[in-house]
Amino acid sequence: MAVAATIFQFLLLASPLAFAKEHIVGGSNGWSQSVDYSSWASGETFNVGDTLVFNYDGSHGVDIVTKDGYDNCNTANAIKSFSDGSTTITLASSPVDVYFVCPKLNHCATGMKLAIKVQGTSSGSGSGSGPGSGSTAPTTKPNGASGVFGAMSKMVVGFSVVFGALFAFLV
Repeated sequence: MAVAATIFQFLLLASPLAFAKEHIVGGSNGWSQSVDYSSWASGETFNVGDTLVFNYDGSHGVDIVTKDGYDNCNTANAIKSFSDGSTTITLASSPVDVYFVCPKLNHCATGMKLAIKVQGTSSGSGSGSGPGSGSTAPTTKPNGASGVFGAMSKMVVGFSVVFGALFAFLV
């Protein structure tokens, strides 16, 4: 019975991972010049641990920048740069504002930029100091990893339900 209780407690602690959401930036249009990213982002809620998936062709890229870089479309001091055509970024481990721009000539100036506010998973409030400061910066996963982690999180929820029932039966 102690083993079942220990497993159940572990699964309860791990279950917040199950609620991370994958956001396809720009929806079906992806990361392109034909999307109003302010409008797209206003319909989304970004929480700690969620992932952003940028899908784009070779004429684009993704740079994580500071607020100043975002405001001025300046990628000279980008925090991270990507150009692989499918970039998955896991959002910060604490609430923070994060800024993305396309580094290609004039793409940012014509609206290909995204600013998001990452919220805490439980309170949904607060903001950090910006990407790149300590452990609050977003992290990336290898391509395809979001599908693996999505499947793992569903498995954790399934195990939580099964072991929860088992624990209730044993107690």
